[in-house]
Amino acid sequence: MLKLLLPIDGSAASDNAVGRFIKLFPSYREAPEIHLLNVQFPLRGNVPMFIDKKSIELYYQEEGTKELSSARALLDQAGIGYRFHVSSGHPPNIILRYAEEMNFDQIVLGPRGLGTVKGILLGSVASRVIQLSTIPVLLIK
Repeated sequence: MLKLLLPIDGSAASDNAVGRFIKLFPSYREAPEIHLLNVQFPLRGNVPMFIDKKSIELYYQEEGTKELSSARALLDQAGIGYRFHVSSGHPPNIILRYAEEMNFDQIVLGPRGLGTVKGILLGSVASRVIQLSTIPVLLIK
């Protein structure tokens, strides 16, 4: 069975990629095992000095769950099973490390493209994942 990783950031581009992936889903010979991953950026500044680690982790989980909600709703509506995970750190690094550690067969992502030339360039996370991944990447725009 194929294992697919779908990094989700809660953006419209991410939801669009999930919607298009759902349309591609029947083309798989066997239903793949799907994992959604949301990566929260680390809190900046001195926040960790004033808030305990458990509270910060709870914050990451709550924010990540919110950002996963629309993708989860789309998959639920389509009747497609999945698992979801929330992590924190530099998104491209976490996505790549997680994909390798969990032995995914493919990373499926949508480019966010929030750079200065919106819509022409890929998002920095998508670009970095494509450049550094040893695992095949399916980019859905």
